[in-house]
Amino acid sequence: MIYFDNSATTKVSPEVLESYTKVSEQIWGNPSSLHQLGEVASKLLFQARQQIAELFGVLPGEIIFTSGGSEGDNWVIKGTALAKRELGRHIITSSVEHAAVRNAMHQLEDLGYEVTYLPVDKQGRVNPADLKAALRPDTILVSIMAVNNEIGTVQPIQEIGEILQDYPKIHFMVDAVQAIAKGMDDQWFSDRVDFVVFSGHKYHAPRGTGFVYAKAGRQIVPLINGGGQEQNLRSGTENTPGDVAMSRAIRLAKEREDDTVKREREIKQAIIDHVSQFEHVQVFSGNDAGFAPHILCFAIVGVRGETVVHAFEEHDIYISTTSACSSKKTETSTLSAMGVAPHAAESAVRVSLGDQNTMADAEEFNRVFDELYAGFAKIIN
Repeated sequence: MIYFDNSATTKVSPEVLESYTKVSEQIWGNPSSLHQLGEVASKLLFQARQQIAELFGVLPGEIIFTSGGSEGDNWVIKGTALAKRELGRHIITSSVEHAAVRNAMHQLEDLGYEVTYLPVDKQGRVNPADLKAALRPDTILVSIMAVNNEIGTVQPIQEIGEILQDYPKIHFMVDAVQAIAKGMDDQWFSDRVDFVVFSGHKYHAPRGTGFVYAKAGRQIVPLINGGGQEQNLRSGTENTPGDVAMSRAIRLAKEREDDTVKREREIKQAIIDHVSQFEHVQVFSGNDAGFAPHILCFAIVGVRGETVVHAFEEHDIYISTTSACSSKKTETSTLSAMGVAPHAAESAVRVSLGDQNTMADAEEFNRVFDELYAGFAKIIN
């Protein structure tokens, strides 16, 4: 099997699963309990938080554990909207955000907030000048993703942060679910970024884990109320085994980061070089610094993306149609926003690489591609 759908989810690594199982079996106490089992769990949870903070050069108190990216996005967006509703009701985001951001924005619009959706260029990238022009006295939040989940575009987070230096009261949130350990983390953990959202299952941690970097001193209200866990910002009994496992997964990902990024770039380029030779293929992702190393989006124009996905699946190769969160729907948000023709957008598929992939995988993918394209050409022509 060749698994090229790592942006949808990753397999839990053996070392991480070992940590999860050990904590589940041996340290099952509630971290909020006063007895010894609770104290042990609480200390372990702090160690996990501290390890993540040290990896990114932030404070342990700025790491808030969540259930994943969707919760993190919703919390920061709605938590900011509620906390700052008396100061303004205008929010800025991009036209190519993940559904977790996009649909949270739509819900706020239904509640009377105004959202500006920034356009993108033909590479799916926002123009910082457009963002600056959209700022208003009542703007309370700017939310721009780090790496686009469909085509891998890296957004100009540093440039936007420089603009927002003159607007210290505006929250700046970055959805970095697709960006961790891809050689760019220093761009998200900058002085002007206030909130960064992560999801554990994108880097070999268990599903249902994630965290938000929440800069100390920024005003936000909780989305989930209850017993006051996570500094009263995210109530609910902590997922101690999951959070411990996630911290180990991040550490392992960071240790392997340089080698992983280099190998992913090479594999991605090998596939780009091969498929771009064919007449009816349109490649939407680049492989320079403006694009993440692990995401490649292309189309065999004239063949629906789901047809291509299932054709590769018959050869035990697993890819997806753009975002896994919308692959069973008809959404083509990023490509449409880029001005890609509807028939080409409907043909798009996404290859997303991980640290387990090899150049041999790329060679087999290209071999199968040749076979499938020969069959598709009869339909296209």
